[in-house]
Amino acid sequence: MSRAFVNEDQAAAQASQPVERLVSDQPNYVTASGLAQLQQRVTALNALRAELQAEGDADKQRLADTERDLRYFTARVQSAQVVPAATSTEKVQIGSLVRFVDEHDQEHQVQLVGEDQADAAQGLVNWGSPLGRALLGAGPGDEVLWRRPAGDQMIEVLAILGEH
Repeated sequence: MSRAFVNEDQAAAQASQPVERLVSDQPNYVTASGLAQLQQRVTALNALRAELQAEGDADKQRLADTERDLRYFTARVQSAQVVPAATSTEKVQIGSLVRFVDEHDQEHQVQLVGEDQADAAQGLVNWGSPLGRALLGAGPGDEVLWRRPAGDQMIEVLAILGEH
């Protein structure tokens, strides 16, 4: 067999290895519900891995992807720092539900959460994102600068509703 074919086979085997999920440099602050979600994810991934390993001819790619995700979420659970429940209505904290208005007089409502719990479509915003950093520590009536890739925008905090 030609050396070229051996190298191609090795390259193909390496290509099937999933790329590791990157862990951000920001502290892993999470809400209590965010930690519970991370723990549930680890439990589900452990069950999936066991199921895949029990299959005699397991889908190797799916097993490799599952093990990669399991390493990531296990590390996230271990590094999680649960923040106290956001009870203040005077200052935005991680966990706070915040109503604000943008420069176009459109009202928005978001909750600041940990990185792994963030889901913009659900109004769950990473506390370390540009919007999260703009809101963190602000109070009702405060105008803050939201540094966005699309251009900076002033927003005004209307209300802080605590954690929901």
